[in-house]
Amino acid sequence: MKTLISKARIACQREVSSKKRALDVLSELLAGDHSGTTPTEIFTCLLERERLGSTGLGHGVAIPHGRVKGLDSARAAVLCLQRGVDYDSVVDEQPVDIIMALLFPEECSDEHLTILSKVAELFHDAERCERIRAAATPEKVYLELFSEMVLKPIDKSNREKWTE
Repeated sequence: MKTLISKARIACQREVSSKKRALDVLSELLAGDHSGTTPTEIFTCLLERERLGSTGLGHGVAIPHGRVKGLDSARAAVLCLQRGVDYDSVVDEQPVDIIMALLFPEECSDEHLTILSKVAELFHDAERCERIRAAATPEKVYLELFSEMVLKPIDKSNREKWTE
């Protein structure tokens, strides 16, 4: 999971006026260090997926995603907003203020479903989401996304094997 994202693809406390503008900012972040894919291509991909149905998870979180031709590996960007935007979330209709966009290679197999599942699991932790909302720097968001990964059990059947 850590290879999906870099601190350069995290933006905090941004002000945007709409879902489309949020997707535009995420597209810029995702294209920033990949010369083979343009922000316009990424924006189109994310917008087309949103037209199929909102990727809002509820509780102020969304995970827009899509497949892009020419991408060599999965990548992600995170946008934390000062104020939530209407995201057409069918789950709870709440404004979204944490958005993690995911891109996958066009020929990606079922790996994208595994990644989507893990990311959704990260955001089902309400306390983690509150800490991400409060984070003022990309470094703090990055730490909140991945700090607890080292605290998970190595073997869930044996609770003594914690990696604390």
